[in-house]
Amino acid sequence: MKMGLSRPHKVGNGVSTRWVSLFCIASFFLGVLVVNRFWAAIDADEIDEEASSLEKHQSRSLYPVVNCEKKEDTDKAGDIFSQVSQTHDVIRKLDKTISSLEVQLAAARASKSDNDEGSPVVTKTGSESFKERQKVFFVMGIMTAFSSRKRRDSIRETWMPGGDELKKLETEKGIIMRFVIGHSASSGGVLDRAIDAEDEKHKDFFRLNHIEGYHELSSKTQTYFTAAVSKWDADFYIKVDDDVHINLGMVGSTLARHRSKPRTYIGCMKSGPVLAHQGVKYHEPEYWKFGEEGNKYFRHATGQIYAISKDLATYISVHRHILHRYANEDVSLGSWFIGLDVQHIDERSLCCGTPPDCEWKAQAGNPCAASFDWSCSGICKSVERMEEVHQRCGEGDDAIWHTSF
Repeated sequence: MKMGLSRPHKVGNGVSTRWVSLFCIASFFLGVLVVNRFWAAIDADEIDEEASSLEKHQSRSLYPVVNCEKKEDTDKAGDIFSQVSQTHDVIRKLDKTISSLEVQLAAARASKSDNDEGSPVVTKTGSESFKERQKVFFVMGIMTAFSSRKRRDSIRETWMPGGDELKKLETEKGIIMRFVIGHSASSGGVLDRAIDAEDEKHKDFFRLNHIEGYHELSSKTQTYFTAAVSKWDADFYIKVDDDVHINLGMVGSTLARHRSKPRTYIGCMKSGPVLAHQGVKYHEPEYWKFGEEGNKYFRHATGQIYAISKDLATYISVHRHILHRYANEDVSLGSWFIGLDVQHIDERSLCCGTPPDCEWKAQAGNPCAASFDWSCSGICKSVERMEEVHQRCGEGDDAIWHTSF
C-alpha cells in the first residue's frame, strides 16, 4: 500500500472539500474583520442597540449559506463563486455605511470638544447650554466686516428679510440667514460694541471666535462652516459676500435639485492663473506647489457665492486643524476637496452680471440666483447700486414665500 497525501474528495462539479472548507474559514475571519472595524468606529456606550441589528444583518445577508458539515454532491462551483461575489457587494455597502458613521461620530466628538474647550461661536456670559441642532434646509452666511455697515443696510433694505419675516423664513422654509463676523484684535473694543448694538437692533448676526482681517479670510471661512455645522443641521451651507445680490427663491430651487446628491459642491467653477509675482492682487506665496510658473489652479467655485452639502461641511469641521489654508479663500476651499469623492456642480445662475444681463434673464422668466460684476468681484459700488439691481433683476419680494422646496 502506498503512503502519502490522500487526494481531496470531490464535491459536485469538481469542487474539492478542501476549497469548501477554506471558503468557510475565510468567511469566518472576514466576519470577524468587519465586526472589529465596525466596533472600532463606534463608541460602545452609544451603540449597544446597533450591535444586535448588525448581527442580524450579517447572519441574514452578509454571508452566503454554505453548509460546512454536509457537502452534497449537488453543490455547484458556479454557485459558490456567485455567492462570494454577492458577499463582496454586501461588504462594500457595509463599508460605506461604516465610513458615514465614522464621519458622524467624529463630528459629534468635535462638537463635544468645542463645547468643552471653547466653541468657534462667540457666546455671551449666561447663555443657554448646548441644545440639539435645529434641522433646516440651508444656512446662508453673509461674510461681512466691521467697516461694512452700509453694505449690510443695503442688503437689509433689498433682498434680505428682517425682523419677524426673518424668523418666519426659518420656521416655515427652513432657511437661516446671518451676517457672519468675528471680533477685533482687542476683543470687546469699540468695533465689537458697535456690532453688539447693531445685532441688538436687527438680530441677524452670527458671531465667530475669529479675529477679523483681510488676510484671514480662509480661516474665517473654515471657522464659519465649523460653527454653522455645530449649530444647525442643514442640507446645505452657503457662503456669500456682502456685495452680491441674491434671489432667495431661485437659490432655494437650485439647491433643491441637488438635495439627494452626497458630497455636493455648487458654484460657478473656474480655474484662474496662479500669480507668482509679489505686489499683485491675489498673489499666491505658495505658487511653487502648483507646478511651473504660468500654471492654473484646479477647478474651484468663485468666492462670491457657493454652497456645500452637509457631508462636506462636516468634513471641514472634523479636519479643520489639518486643512491647509492658501492666500485666497476660494482656492483654499477648493483644495480641501481635492482627492475626495465630490460632485463639482457648475451652476451659472449663481454668477449672472448686473443689469442688463440679469434683467434680460428676469424678463425671459429665468431670474438669476445671484448677480455681481466680475470686474469688481462683487457689485461695483454696491451700496449705491444694490437697490437698482434689486428693482431690475429681482424675482419679486413674495417669490420666496410661494416657492416650494
